[in-house]
Amino acid sequence: MSSNSKIAAVVLAAGSGSRFGHEINKVWLPLNGKHIISRSLTNASSGFDNARVILVINPDDEDFARKALEVDQMPDSIEFVYGGASRHESEFNALQHLKPSIMAGDIDLVLIHDGARPLATPALFTAIADGAAKHGGAIPTIALDPREMDTAHTDNVARVQTPQGFSAPQLLEAYEKAAKVGFVGTDTSACMEEFFPDLKISAVAGDVLNIKITFPQDLEIAERLLGIH
Repeated sequence: MSSNSKIAAVVLAAGSGSRFGHEINKVWLPLNGKHIISRSLTNASSGFDNARVILVINPDDEDFARKALEVDQMPDSIEFVYGGASRHESEFNALQHLKPSIMAGDIDLVLIHDGARPLATPALFTAIADGAAKHGGAIPTIALDPREMDTAHTDNVARVQTPQGFSAPQLLEAYEKAAKVGFVGTDTSACMEEFFPDLKISAVAGDVLNIKITFPQDLEIAERLLGIH
């Protein structure tokens, strides 16, 4: 169970604000009195005791990031890692930062979360950790209505969210193998499936409210959802 696991929560925030139409990454925008990223960091860690929290940022954002977290009274224990040119590279950098602890057996599970999903609940993080502890990997999924697809499918199709959680040693191995052969995954599970094809990743029920803030209207929706709860 996750309560007995040593967990690192990696929150990705190294992207740009281009699709949002803003000069800065949207995770640094305010959401109901706190920066978006602070809500993501809080939810990623509050369900665990002594989890390590890693924030992956664009190096150009570091000064702003540190001030923003100070304003939001976030813990000083949050560790900063510089991201790369892609999501995959940012994940790799975070895992390299954690490598000594993973190799020493001080981290069992790594959860990787998109910082632009500030409504992912602590309960979802713990469910993913439980699934990863039992099966080696777990991802949150939402069933896709067939009416949303352009073509007919007979198999089950689902939307995949974050956080995604995996056994730390296997995750590190997968990303190091990817670096050697030049593989770039679209998300964490894609890399694990490439290098551990026999791994039966557990599908955990996702949350329809766990929206990703990509466009300005998404921020408006998140504001309303937080106002309801």
